[in-house]
Amino acid sequence: MTFNRRSFGRLAFSIALALAPLSAHAEDAVAKQPVVVFAAASLKNALDAVAKDWTKETGIEVKASYAASSALAKQLEQAAPADIFISADVPWMDYVADKKLIVPESRMDLLGNSLVLVAGPGWTKGDVELKQGVDLAGLLGDGRLAMGEPSSVPAGKYGKAALTKLGVWDAVSPKVAGAENVRAALALVSRGEAPLGIVYKTDAAADPSVKIVGTFPEDSHAPIIYPEAKMLSSKNPNADAFLKRLSSASAKTAFEAAGFTVVAPAVGN
Repeated sequence: MTFNRRSFGRLAFSIALALAPLSAHAEDAVAKQPVVVFAAASLKNALDAVAKDWTKETGIEVKASYAASSALAKQLEQAAPADIFISADVPWMDYVADKKLIVPESRMDLLGNSLVLVAGPGWTKGDVELKQGVDLAGLLGDGRLAMGEPSSVPAGKYGKAALTKLGVWDAVSPKVAGAENVRAALALVSRGEAPLGIVYKTDAAADPSVKIVGTFPEDSHAPIIYPEAKMLSSKNPNADAFLKRLSSASAKTAFEAAGFTVVAPAVGN
């Protein structure tokens, strides 16, 4: 069969028409590409709320992976796919920054938090004054102190620093039940498997089964800061928009409702 110029033009036009819906579908898929966020476990309730509102408004899904910042940083180092990282402390964000894994200019301190002592449903000894030399080991008796793993999990590191500053770490450390993240430590207390635990104020607020029985002095540990950053490997066109949303007035309301202190300047709604 031979084609003249006119028939070839008709064929090309037909192919273009056939491919147009496929091209439009591909563009739409890119436009709606979910944003993957690696976030500290303590952020779950608040970040889920922010993400839900953003998805409702934009139609773009947020897929959040929650774990200890240490675990997430190690996963990112092994090229785990993520668009945004939010750490519960500065050192683990520094770790991924030193590995050249983030966009430097995207990094920002987003939130602050407080460190508290919580007790489970069976606690009958009242509030604990967290002062120098507090007999926390005596209060625990044969029980365990639940906290994030002190050598790596941010909440555990803050907790160890605070107990060291109060002069009681050596006495308490044999009773520590180190958990893989702060929410796991909270669960030990909530289930009554540990009488006391060290968590963030926001975690205590998220679980009605526990009660705050003491707040650690601010000067007993480093400031609790949650930095955020976009991953250098991210090609997601929606990542910047969600980062901006995290600093918005609506996100601030959600974070503050969960008990966080917002340290980032507000941007937009």
